[in-house]
Amino acid sequence: MTQIILVDDEAPVRESASQSLKLAGFDVLPFDNAADALAQISDSFDGALITDIRMPGIDGFELMRQVIAIDKDIPVILISGHADVSTAVAAIREGGYDLLEKPFPSSELVDTTRRAVEKRRLSLENRELRQELEESSRIGPRILGKAPAIESLRRTIARIANTDTDVLIIGETGTGKELVARSLHEHSQRRNNNFVAINCGAIPEQLLDSELFGHEAGAFTDAKAQRVGKFEHANGGTLFLDEIESMPLSTQVPILRVLQERSIERLGSNQQIELDLRVVTAAKIDLKEAAERGEFREDLYYRLNVLTLELPPLRERREDIPLLFQHFLLVASARCESEVPPLSAEALHTLMGHDWPGNIRELRNIAERYVLMGEEFNYDLAALMQSGDVSGGVPLPEQVACFEKAMIEQSLLRHKGNIKETMEALGLPRKTLSDKMQKYQLDRKRYRDSEIE
Repeated sequence: MTQIILVDDEAPVRESASQSLKLAGFDVLPFDNAADALAQISDSFDGALITDIRMPGIDGFELMRQVIAIDKDIPVILISGHADVSTAVAAIREGGYDLLEKPFPSSELVDTTRRAVEKRRLSLENRELRQELEESSRIGPRILGKAPAIESLRRTIARIANTDTDVLIIGETGTGKELVARSLHEHSQRRNNNFVAINCGAIPEQLLDSELFGHEAGAFTDAKAQRVGKFEHANGGTLFLDEIESMPLSTQVPILRVLQERSIERLGSNQQIELDLRVVTAAKIDLKEAAERGEFREDLYYRLNVLTLELPPLRERREDIPLLFQHFLLVASARCESEVPPLSAEALHTLMGHDWPGNIRELRNIAERYVLMGEEFNYDLAALMQSGDVSGGVPLPEQVACFEKAMIEQSLLRHKGNIKETMEALGLPRKTLSDKMQKYQLDRKRYRDSEIE
């Protein structure tokens, strides 16, 4: 039911208008002052605002200006008992949708409101279409799928991207947790700053504190130079802590402090470094159950559990499997500079019948193998999946080259063509990276201004 916000300081007018709109099928939120009504307005508001012009405190004109500042496409219907030509012209000129003069018949109020609501519906639909077009034109991976859970996920990301609220992502291995974290970053106002990802389970415990918080020269043995930690490197942007459940209990205490105080101290330093960043964490297990078992700090769990996104496993969104597989075929074929292999009805049946314990990651790997080796198996996907043999008849150097090119291209995409960051991510000297980019005809300019989720 479409929501209408109605503001009028005169109770009889407010009650009469509310009743007429409710009988017409609208959900009405009546207010006797503009300040309370304004608190209900956001850029995702899908209805219309009806407000009296002359009111104590914030009047209708000022309320309209503030609403338009939030979203210029929200229809604002102004009502007044003192309307004249100049008032109507001023109202429309400043962005008002329409103006009604008291007393007005209920039919006129309802008709005007219906037109305003339809205008708002079309505005939101056009906005969504524009966003989809922008998404489809981006280089790199996207959150694809038409399953209800995925469409809901995309809407949630769009709604919360520009907030600073920390987010916890829960999902099985391979469901795309880092993709969602990156999407949150790329849709936010932090997109021009660093997105820093760290896998808490892939770093030795004795090095984790240094990786996260950095250290001063001489802070410990082998600390020969100052090092900026991941938190500091992500300042102004987003820090993604994957497999947070793998973080040692000893490190969880300072992590909790950072989340609460938004500041850090490098190891070996007493100087506080203020942080402005968003922290996104991900786990593949139930952290509440882990906390109850004493394997995860309960206070950290409750601090992380402000806003949680749960990613469905692939077996629970089977309708998306053909779309995702076709997408991965296109990507793999482009990277390997080969034709997109055919996909038969039997192949689709095989895809839909598999349980996908490795989720989207497994699906992507099968798509890449299908591009590389499909011909060797006469494009029999079932035989290819059962073989478990990635060598086939493709020469090893060709497989290595294709994989190497894909890895370099992914890193260039992720770091938007920044050679220094790509070198560090891949662990390659500048000369080696330059030679390989020349070999595979990879131009950094192609990735410099790209946006990926």
